[in-house]
Amino acid sequence: MELYKKHSLSETFKVYFDSRMIKILLLGAISGFPWVVIGSSLSLWLQEEGLSRSTIGWAGLIFAVYAFNYLWAPIIDKIRIPWLTRKLGHRRGWIITMQAIILICLLSWSFINPTANLALVIGIGLIIAAASATQDITVDALRIEQIGEHEGKSMQAGAAMAVVGWWTGYKLGGVVSLNSAEFFQKLGLDNYWQITFLILGTIIIFCNIGLMFVKEINSNKRIESQKQTDKLIEDKLGHSNIITKIIAWLTGTVIGPIISFFKRNGFNIAIAILSFIFLFKIGEAFLGRMSVIFYKEIGFTKSDIAIYSKGLGWLTTVIFTLLGGLFAIRSGVINAMFISGILMASTNLLFSLLAWSGKSELLFAIAVIFDDMAAAFATVAFVAFISMLVDRTYTATQYALLASIGTAGRTTLAASSGALVDWLNGDWGIFFIITAIMVIPSLIFLYMIKDKLRLND
Repeated sequence: MELYKKHSLSETFKVYFDSRMIKILLLGAISGFPWVVIGSSLSLWLQEEGLSRSTIGWAGLIFAVYAFNYLWAPIIDKIRIPWLTRKLGHRRGWIITMQAIILICLLSWSFINPTANLALVIGIGLIIAAASATQDITVDALRIEQIGEHEGKSMQAGAAMAVVGWWTGYKLGGVVSLNSAEFFQKLGLDNYWQITFLILGTIIIFCNIGLMFVKEINSNKRIESQKQTDKLIEDKLGHSNIITKIIAWLTGTVIGPIISFFKRNGFNIAIAILSFIFLFKIGEAFLGRMSVIFYKEIGFTKSDIAIYSKGLGWLTTVIFTLLGGLFAIRSGVINAMFISGILMASTNLLFSLLAWSGKSELLFAIAVIFDDMAAAFATVAFVAFISMLVDRTYTATQYALLASIGTAGRTTLAASSGALVDWLNGDWGIFFIITAIMVIPSLIFLYMIKDKLRLND
């Protein structure tokens, strides 16, 4: 049950001026930026090298690694990188390590011709996705741990700032990527994408510098709680020796977070929660996977896409994300989920109008604005929802589990987006109608459990 003391709009808005929100904004940007690299940048790079829509769509399967990062999330929650943990802290040590891997991969891409080495390009993209997915585990944990467990309004405001940060990293990173590629292309350079990846690598360096200003809270309480769980499991096993200690550690690390989630919610409600999370953003993912291909096919240039989809999209996303956070605080996160789901379905239909009308900058701008508004509302509500479900003893693992289940729906199913467009013989209008319908099953699951959820608020 969600209980709220009503405040004026100005009083509610003050929560955004908490100094912790700037740090959460940066963490969101660090998390969102890699999606520029393996999303729109990789897709356009492959398309301009002459690869088909289906090939580009299936190449998007590298995103599926995000759906499985919960498998190694327990390790991230417990294992501490020796030197970096001592110098920077548990969470920041992991983030810096993953950022370094992404930077090395960008440098590697800058030397590769994708036509001759497609498997290598996709392989490196998979490494970037794996490093990014691993980074997200600890970024989300560090974000949640910036806020007290029962600071409900601050948690929802933090979710909004995390989303603003994510879209800032994604959208503004996209502006840099697309404009850089077009600039070097107009200079007559054949390897304009490879040069662009070097520029994107410099953004990674600046992200790491900014990370130094995000402090970690004392993790002793979390460590002690984890040790207590391990000790309980060891006691159940009987004799204490090296074998039982190893079994207890492995069981507590991997199974403990899952048992905690099902025990807290009950089996039936837990399954319904997971089903809702899996299905909620599938339609958005289908649209997002093919959007830049659609824009190019109806006649927009990379600069047009950068201005409307990335630049204008970033501005509207920031505004509506902050408003979405206020809406979630004042109406409750469950109501926000319902409204944002309906908005997502409705705005997808605007792309059908754009497909049927042909190239129209006005309609393109309208579609992008409303789509980003719906996506902002939906993402804020979704992030707040799963952030308020987690047990702080297993912050990284439980959040990664819930987020990765949502990602599983978006990545594994949306990989067929290009094949669906081909099956429809390039009828983009019908494609976008189908994406609008995809949100309905998730809202049915949410309606079934809305009065039975236990949220930290």
